[in-house]
Amino acid sequence: MRPLEFGWYLPTHGDTTAYGLMEAQIPGSVELCDRVVKAAEDAGFEYLLIPVGSVCWEAWITGAFMAARSSSIKPLIAARPGYINPVLLAKMISTFDQMSGGRICVNLIAGQNESEVEAEGVRHAKEERYELMEEEVSILKALWTTRGPVHVRGKFHTISGAHIRPRPLQQPFPKFYLGGGSRQAWELSAKHSDVHLFWGDLPERIAENIAEIRRMARAHDREDAIGFGMRLQVICRETEADAWEAADQLVRHATERQKQEMKTLYNRSEANRRVQQLARDYGDLLMPHLWSGITKVRPGAGIAVVGNPAQCAATLQQFIDAGCHSFCLSGYLHDEEAERFGRLIRPILAASNRGRLADKGAQS
Repeated sequence: MRPLEFGWYLPTHGDTTAYGLMEAQIPGSVELCDRVVKAAEDAGFEYLLIPVGSVCWEAWITGAFMAARSSSIKPLIAARPGYINPVLLAKMISTFDQMSGGRICVNLIAGQNESEVEAEGVRHAKEERYELMEEEVSILKALWTTRGPVHVRGKFHTISGAHIRPRPLQQPFPKFYLGGGSRQAWELSAKHSDVHLFWGDLPERIAENIAEIRRMARAHDREDAIGFGMRLQVICRETEADAWEAADQLVRHATERQKQEMKTLYNRSEANRRVQQLARDYGDLLMPHLWSGITKVRPGAGIAVVGNPAQCAATLQQFIDAGCHSFCLSGYLHDEEAERFGRLIRPILAASNRGRLADKGAQS
């Protein structure tokens, strides 16, 4: 069995304990980033998801600074199709890898919000962005592994005699993560990803999806190479009542405009549609401690594990038993929830999965 790994989220856009309540908002800042990264490292998180939305700070600059200001956690930063020339991107990633001592992993994102992608000057439609992403990832891997010049004549890029220095420190190259619910996303993961992240669903459905993507990966001789994980929120408190109060506080002040935006701005994303459909089919509770309430105010990772430490650990264990080994988590406030996870939930999971979790002290 694969070792279990846990990642945390860096809210460069700011933090909150109550969407829609101004006095609960914490603006993005260097100080906030420092607090979250320190808490995540202290809690034993291996990687750090850095977001790329238009309201977020620039991810590559942020990731480089936070790698320099920390000791062990690996920034997970997006390689988005059409944003950076792939030869330059390959050089950026390998330079980052060398400078950080092998602390970089790559997030593959086609884009959830069409209007945001268009506003940033990318004119490819969603389906074409996946084609572009596949071509660009293939170029990255070729540049990192080919001895001699690289020549490419693709649908989107023509490259004649490219080569880069330095080579990545991690061999043959850093790990690739992809979160997506469409068939195109699955096909890209089957061919290229080290970890495919699901955006919250029922454990039995996750097990079925894992089996299907593994079958797709077999065509590339990657059936055993690809791993799977979950992108989830965590709301853990010492008591179940306190956890549900914190969950309710997150969404009770949200405006109707915020809720409507979640239904319209991200409706081209298959993963977002699936999350919204789960909320419609099951209501707020998908399972006793798996809550869909955050989908009302937040795109993407809107499914939350809610409860006391034992309840949260038991819910995560169901996804481990379904075949997931990687968990990209977040929670409010992000520094405080990271600390609670490390103190309250991680020890239970370590005891239930002996030998599969790295010792926290060994990571720093």
